[in-house]
Amino acid sequence: MHQSGTRGTTLETGGIRLIEEPGASVVDMWGEIDVALRSEASAALANALERDVPVVIDTSKVTFMDSTGIAFLVQFYTIGSEEGLSVTLRNPPSVVTDVLEMLGVIEMFDTDQHEVTSGREVAS
Repeated sequence: MHQSGTRGTTLETGGIRLIEEPGASVVDMWGEIDVALRSEASAALANALERDVPVVIDTSKVTFMDSTGIAFLVQFYTIGSEEGLSVTLRNPPSVVTDVLEMLGVIEMFDTDQHEVTSGREVAS
């Protein structure tokens, strides 16, 4: 099992990793999503788009998201849509939806409330 992001380090504040599931690329996000995770976000985006399957962005474990994180979500949706891929937010907490609503972009995203537990984590 391969994993990217900062999970498992003593200084972890947040992270982003791609989990390859049979019918979807799941972008797993946790903790604080900010500019420090730019490289993880870029890698997850590139690898998810390469798979050419629907994308699910799991934000259920996000505790904080700044404008960089919101920009990442919007970029993921925009590029995914241009590539003909479905992009869905899974279980977004209020720290995510409140900002998306405030910026008027919440309508971009479908939301999905179910959990998918299988999948293979990959390095991003």
